Amino acid sequence: MEGADRQAAGTALVRPPGPRIAEGIVTHAEPRPVDAALAARQHEAYVAALRSAGWLIRAVPPADDHPDAVFVEDALVVSGDVAIVCRSGEERRRGERAGAERAARELGLRIERIKAPGTLDGGDVLSVGDTVYVGRGARTNEEGICQLAHLLGGRKVVPVDTRGCLHLKSALTALPDGGLIGMPDMVDTSVLPCMRVAPEPSGAHVVILGPGHVLMAASAPRTAAQLAADGLRVTSVDISEFEALDGCVTCLSVLVP
Repeated sequence: MEGADRQAAGTALVRPPGPRIAEGIVTHAEPRPVDAALAARQHEAYVAALRSAGWLIRAVPPADDHPDAVFVEDALVVSGDVAIVCRSGEERRRGERAGAERAARELGLRIERIKAPGTLDGGDVLSVGDTVYVGRGARTNEEGICQLAHLLGGRKVVPVDTRGCLHLKSALTALPDGGLIGMPDMVDTSVLPCMRVAPEPSGAHVVILGPGHVLMAASAPRTAAQLAADGLRVTSVDISEFEALDGCVTCLSVLVP
């Protein structure tokens, strides 16, 4: 394994797509059939990219009755030694939480929860240094953001209104140097520092694999070329079947350094 002779970057929690993935909730993507077999192969390639970058892989227990359970990021927010179990604004997704909580417990993380009437999806939570930006939209409400801020203690929490996207990280992510990249027309830029505009929508989705190394969707070749020209190492993976379900590269894992 590439990177096996160096210290692991951390643990990546992942959950393979279940048998009902083609029934996943679609809010913004253009509806089209999802190929479950192709999704399984794409997920394997995604996991292989994490492993090659030095991440230990831990599978979250399946939730096969929940088509969107593969998007494990939405169930859990990890900060330091705390795992916050989310409460989605989409009621159909709340059954996904139990397996994610179990996986977090097995890692020795302390468990906290978002409680009613608060709602929070992990896809709305973007940590950048000491600041945590939280998307306020259909899946995450003001009460959920307030509870998250309390659970995170001294970290600065900045609510960000979103529009035309499922989650904050559908529109905005961070690069290894802490700079933001995204689609400014989908977020309230008045509460954000300056942002690099991604040449294509899926270029807004970046997973930091390590110092100077990012994971991106193959559907963002122009963004990948720009970042590579800036000296970043870019690993691209095809996640077309997940993109058809409003998913992106951040949704498919929870990285625990």
